[in-house]
Amino acid sequence: MTGYLIDTNTALIALTNPGELPAKVRTALLTGPNKLSVISYWEVVIKSMKGSLKVGDPGSWWRDALDQLAATPLALRSEHVTEIYNLPPIHKDPFDRMLIAQAMIEELQLVTTDGEFPRYASTRLQVVS
Repeated sequence: MTGYLIDTNTALIALTNPGELPAKVRTALLTGPNKLSVISYWEVVIKSMKGSLKVGDPGSWWRDALDQLAATPLALRSEHVTEIYNLPPIHKDPFDRMLIAQAMIEELQLVTTDGEFPRYASTRLQVVS
């Protein structure tokens, strides 16, 4: 596994209250290399539009998140979508399921504060929580 994929909630906490993150998560974020998926950007935009998340301008949030987390963007590819079919139905959130699939395909460790993600841990997915 080479690098880390940061889940959306972890990115949000890291940018506003990093002291609330578990030590393992903070260490992973500082160690890198980090990736932030465009799926997280999409999720932030959707939730901002609905009014359930306040980040100001989502475009500025995305640029700040990439900069402050020293992350490079991870684009969505067809292989990621295909991998969702193989995931057990543990997690119902489509954004989270896509992040899990991306981490598996890209061979990245998934950095999360979500208690459901470790249930997907396997030889193909390492979860840092």
